[in-house]
Amino acid sequence: MTDVALRRTLEVERGLFMAESSTVIRRAVAAGHRPRSFLMAPKWLPDLEDLLQQVGAGEHGEIPVYLAEEDVLRTITGFHLHRGALAAMHRPVLPEVADLLPGTGRSRVAILEGLVDHTNVGACFRSAAAMGVDAVLVTPTCADPLYRRSVRVSMGTVFQVPWTRIENWPAGIQQLKDDGYVVAGMTLGEGAITLDDLVAQDHEHLALILGSEGHGLMATTERALDRRVTIPMMGGVDSLNVAASSAVAFYATR
Repeated sequence: MTDVALRRTLEVERGLFMAESSTVIRRAVAAGHRPRSFLMAPKWLPDLEDLLQQVGAGEHGEIPVYLAEEDVLRTITGFHLHRGALAAMHRPVLPEVADLLPGTGRSRVAILEGLVDHTNVGACFRSAAAMGVDAVLVTPTCADPLYRRSVRVSMGTVFQVPWTRIENWPAGIQQLKDDGYVVAGMTLGEGAITLDDLVAQDHEHLALILGSEGHGLMATTERALDRRVTIPMMGGVDSLNVAASSAVAFYATR
């Protein structure tokens, strides 16, 4: 069973997500996420022995550890198990948006609007962590940051960067404005200022919105923005992938 099928049948009832690879599993546990069970090839058992003991898994406690050779694992999961280990983790209760917005000091928040590619979601989280973004908000139509591929591409930084879903969207933009944020959207539309211009304005509280891969920002979102921002292109290239754009924007505004 693939983890897509697993999520569809069990997520609502049991609230699970998948952490793949030793590095990602360790980061999930370090961030306070609770494992439900482990599945791995026998050769990976020594590598995770200390963590299994820490959480009370296998012979160290009640959390089950299932072992199988890699060809069997591929049959069970429906995909090649990256670096030989998989953990089913309990999904956390997501915080309210207001709880993630810093009360004082400089602050940058990223909003991912309607991204459909889990790889891009994970890459945006990795960039956010690397460039010191304070929080990430994902809209109702955005792909799941806790999907297996999102987590793996993020290298587990999805557990590091505070995030939640902003359910009331795009009306939720007003909440950000009420909390003192200048809301800027990355767009190719006419009349946009450059990213350098935005940086020069030096906003104390900045919310950066990145739109979907195919269509960019929704028209209703664009109408609600304080700033429309573009990254100037050269060489006949019209735009960057959203993950690349996030890295550029997060670095420039750090």
